[in-house]
Amino acid sequence: MTWLRGNALTLLENGTEFFPALQTAIDGATTEVFLESYIFDRDETGLLIAATLSRAARRGVKVHLLVDGFGGREFVAELMDGLIADGVNVLIYRREVGLMSLRRRRLRRLHRKLAVIDGRIAFVGGINIVSDFEAPALEAPRHDYAVRIEGPLLAPIHASVRRVWELVAWASFRQRLRLHNGPPTLTEPCGNVEAGFLIRDNIRHRRDIEDAYLLGIAGARREIILANAYFLPGRRFRQALLAASRRGVRITLLVQGLADHPLQQRATRALYGQLLSAGVRIIEYHRSYLHAKVAVIDERWATVGSSNIDPFSLLLAREANVVVRDKAFAGELRQHLSRAIDEGSREILADTWQRAPRLQRLINWAAYGLVRLMIGIAGYGNHH
Repeated sequence: MTWLRGNALTLLENGTEFFPALQTAIDGATTEVFLESYIFDRDETGLLIAATLSRAARRGVKVHLLVDGFGGREFVAELMDGLIADGVNVLIYRREVGLMSLRRRRLRRLHRKLAVIDGRIAFVGGINIVSDFEAPALEAPRHDYAVRIEGPLLAPIHASVRRVWELVAWASFRQRLRLHNGPPTLTEPCGNVEAGFLIRDNIRHRRDIEDAYLLGIAGARREIILANAYFLPGRRFRQALLAASRRGVRITLLVQGLADHPLQQRATRALYGQLLSAGVRIIEYHRSYLHAKVAVIDERWATVGSSNIDPFSLLLAREANVVVRDKAFAGELRQHLSRAIDEGSREILADTWQRAPRLQRLINWAAYGLVRLMIGIAGYGNHH
């Protein structure tokens, strides 16, 4: 990863901040829009962003929308044709999906959430194009983050979205959607934040995001805060956390309390005993669904992106994260996480966890074993 100075970064919490910022940027576009999303639902949020993309296309902006074929199944069925009719260029990443297939090719999804407008503004984060309020009974929005970016970091982000678009256009035999010359990337310094852009793919960047986490954890001296929706790390990651705890680093892990994938939550809970015994503080978020994939280390290092710390993100999917070395940005993210912990979470205490019913613990370990079996069937057992 190359660290680039001179960036202006704005932290955006939840869709309530992200979607208006994205809509404003697209409405201001004059030449080109790229948008990548794993999910693009036909709810009020999806319809809002779809209408914004259509407006841009109708006024002559070249709009490129890339949606995953599995996460975007609803989009393909209900929104895609209307956007194409309005002039939006649409590609679907691995459209054919066998729901019961564990073959590697079909498990490799586009999980990135990226946008680049006119080569001058980018958004990187974990927020899909879907309403924050997944269940009517929840009064709080799904908890997640994105970053608005201007400055030199636009260069690798813009290059990445163009590269993936070209790859999918070529693989889909959509020659008419191949890219031609676009606007120049505006990379003049416009701030004082030092940051890097990381991707995960299945060719040259298989472990870049995981390695950045491990490097940050290895360098931690005081505090590590990890907020991750789907936390099921492999042995390397767990050992790095345990080593950090042994040298006196305070570690806080914020994970889902309300689970949208109960099997994975149960598998994660199988690791609680080891982590709690090592002094890791574990907190479950119950106010709404936690969907964040962020971290802060020593209030100087931070990351925001799409990558969970689980086998899907670290071994299979295309992901994208921004890593930041800046006290102000890291401090702001830490404040957001501290508020989420104080206002909507419950801490898991070691003695309480040890007294949990034996059946509950057996169910957790059964879930962990099942997830491990699925990883093995997919051919990645030796990598996790």
